[in-house]
Amino acid sequence: MLPLEIRKMTKDDIDQVMEIEHSSFPYPWSRASFEKELRDNGYACYLVAGTGKNGQVIGYAGSWVLFGEAHITTLAVHPDYRRAGTGSALLTSLMEAAYKLGACQVFLEVRDSNGAARTLYEKYGFKIKGIRKKYYLDEDALIMTRDFSPAES
Repeated sequence: MLPLEIRKMTKDDIDQVMEIEHSSFPYPWSRASFEKELRDNGYACYLVAGTGKNGQVIGYAGSWVLFGEAHITTLAVHPDYRRAGTGSALLTSLMEAAYKLGACQVFLEVRDSNGAARTLYEKYGFKIKGIRKKYYLDEDALIMTRDFSPAES
């Protein structure tokens, strides 16, 4: 596993984030969406994982925290760095930040066909709680949730 630095995403990271976004999703977010999240969304927490080598961003994740819930909006790792712990590091960092901001539960949507992501989320205690029909243009989404336990405080 590479030595990772997890830090808040900045607008200077967006070029690298967009490269990962386009290599990870069939319907990627736009640059404007990331810019708006960073600039205007006071409930948002966006992180990047970097190797420390030339400031290279190899993954990113984001969530919104409000009303005692955290909603993970995105998580992706560059294809060349998958299955090396980056996704786990980003997920646990997001959950720690959400807990500190008062979240009692975290949820997300994931493609049923995305077995790698589902395995990651299940490893960290997420359970399938429902389905969002037509959430993606070409597929339904599974809703996965996880409560924070008092032991995590």
